[in-house]
Amino acid sequence: MALLNGDPMQISPTPPAPGEDSPTPNHYSNMAEMREESSGLIIGISVGVVIGVALAIVAFFLIWYHRKHHSQIGNSSSRRAATIPIRANGADSCSVLSDSSIGTESPKSTIQNSMSFWRKGLKKANVISASGILEYSYKDLQKATYNFTTLIGQGAYGSVYKAQMSTGETVAVKVLATDSKQGEKEFQTEVMLLGRLHHRNLVNLVGYCAEKHQHILIYVYMSRGSLASHLYGEKLEPLNWELRIQIALDVARGLEYLHDGAVPPVIHRDIKSSNILLDQSMRARVSDFGLSREEMVNKQASNIRGTFGYLDPEYISTRSFTKKSDVYSYGVLLFELIAGRNPLQGLMEHVELAAMNTEGKVGWEEIGDPRLDGKFDVEELNEMAALAHKCVNRLPRKRPSMRDIVPVLSRILTYRHSRKHHKEDSTPRADQVIINIGQLEHQHRRVESLDSSIADSVDV
Repeated sequence: MALLNGDPMQISPTPPAPGEDSPTPNHYSNMAEMREESSGLIIGISVGVVIGVALAIVAFFLIWYHRKHHSQIGNSSSRRAATIPIRANGADSCSVLSDSSIGTESPKSTIQNSMSFWRKGLKKANVISASGILEYSYKDLQKATYNFTTLIGQGAYGSVYKAQMSTGETVAVKVLATDSKQGEKEFQTEVMLLGRLHHRNLVNLVGYCAEKHQHILIYVYMSRGSLASHLYGEKLEPLNWELRIQIALDVARGLEYLHDGAVPPVIHRDIKSSNILLDQSMRARVSDFGLSREEMVNKQASNIRGTFGYLDPEYISTRSFTKKSDVYSYGVLLFELIAGRNPLQGLMEHVELAAMNTEGKVGWEEIGDPRLDGKFDVEELNEMAALAHKCVNRLPRKRPSMRDIVPVLSRILTYRHSRKHHKEDSTPRADQVIINIGQLEHQHRRVESLDSSIADSVDV
């Protein structure tokens, strides 16, 4: 045998079975191509899966970062509201920005800033938020307030400091209490609302800070302080009668803009003399929007918020607030300007007693502020008081709107100015305190004219 003899075994290929074709070179070539295509398909699917997973991870981190960065300034619905345009053609409205105002960025610049922010890391200073308000660093504000030692006011939810910024601008810095959940809500509300509301009779928000567990708001500095300080402060000169009419008109214009000029409309919910601030020229601006709400949101309040003495009785009983709730508070403010008496010290009781004698029309001079020393125009006071009495009507539908109120006050002031310039007698009309029968009849006609003009515009 060949194997036992050490010769190598020769194995011949197995012959094909009868009827079968023997393999050809092309057959083996096709099998190789199929194996190559299968391997390429597997590699392609693997690469696609890896790329898809990588993209999903990147998208997840981008969404996570975006939500984390913007969580300090409100939820997504608030951010969406911040981009709603402001109506510029509201009745007697003004959308003039103050020198300190920062406009909302365009979508293109916002995207560029977001990409820059992503590349540079979590840098807090000088970043424009979704609200369009400039963000300041805590360190800069600490320096501007001399380590928060320049206290100029104390409120329910925080302290206010005067600050000198590195640009030379003087601002007011409001530091909200860290242990107040309501303070945090007010912070979010003010940043998002004031980012889109601009009017010469609203206090402009120029910046904010949200770091080191602090919530800080930066406003235009109002050098003459609050209206309340001038009405009740013993160290300040009493406001003269003309200034009181002008302040009433300024506040009315600010509220008219909120109710009829802003889109969507805004209800302030905390109109009071301490929230009316005066600039160097004694022009008034409405401040403190922490309790404000857009009209499109749920108007049903779970808890009553605001300041007692200014609260609409209808709101207290139904817990539902409307524009007419602001009108009621404004009416109380008008009586404050007339009487110089605090609502928490029996102002409205005083008013109701006077109303029984005046029938809501004339004779209101008996409640005039004693600090005026009789130096007021009796006709103007009666018109203003009659208007205020309509604002505090217990039935909201019988109250005038802010759009009705502005022309009335504007007419009083215009008439006063024209009479002042054309009067030949040098003796001020404000000194007249004795009313003759002819004056009384004239007052009745003016008040009745006021009644009819307002009644035409009030909802029935």
